Amino acid sequence: MKLYTFPIAPNPAKVQTYLIEKELDLPTETVSLAEGDQRKPAFLAVNPLGKLPVLELDDGRALTESLAIIEYLEELHPDPPLIGTHPAERARVRGLERQCDLGVLIPIARFIHATASPLGLPPVPEVAKQSWEALEKNLVVLDARIGEGPFVAGERPTIADCTLWAGLQFAAFRDVEIDPRYAHVAAWRARFAKRPSAQVEPLPRS
Repeated sequence: MKLYTFPIAPNPAKVQTYLIEKELDLPTETVSLAEGDQRKPAFLAVNPLGKLPVLELDDGRALTESLAIIEYLEELHPDPPLIGTHPAERARVRGLERQCDLGVLIPIARFIHATASPLGLPPVPEVAKQSWEALEKNLVVLDARIGEGPFVAGERPTIADCTLWAGLQFAAFRDVEIDPRYAHVAAWRARFAKRPSAQVEPLPRS
């Protein structure tokens, strides 16, 4: 298997964080989004949509969605469990991961690309405003759900932590400040920052 990735881009970063938490070592190939490698024929032959991450399987097939990649690897390598060990726990973790993705990572990515896109996209103030409002609305709920727990879903790390970390790191990469009034999110971030999976060096700014 081989993972096509690009450091700091939030969806690839989600998978990379997961791999380190699982202590899985996969061959990787960097596809530079900043240089437009995702639009070149060599990569489009792997993923015609030109998006990352992609997990190329040993038989040549490709998985093209970050969560699908994570779920596939979790089935191959169930220990340590990062989704859960019984149906209720797995449902809760998946729900929290979706909240971290749809409510935090995606609004952050949309806000950044609508204000100071590292890919050179033009500013779109109305998209930036809508994205920031959605982010703050979701952070209120997520902050309450994390509470005093050490991780997003409770006592051990899960895929929800991987997604939240990737989103907040993309914000930090572009100097987007998250309001400190979300105290539980801020405390979680400070704790998670000490984990080995949080030590991946981002690419330099373009």
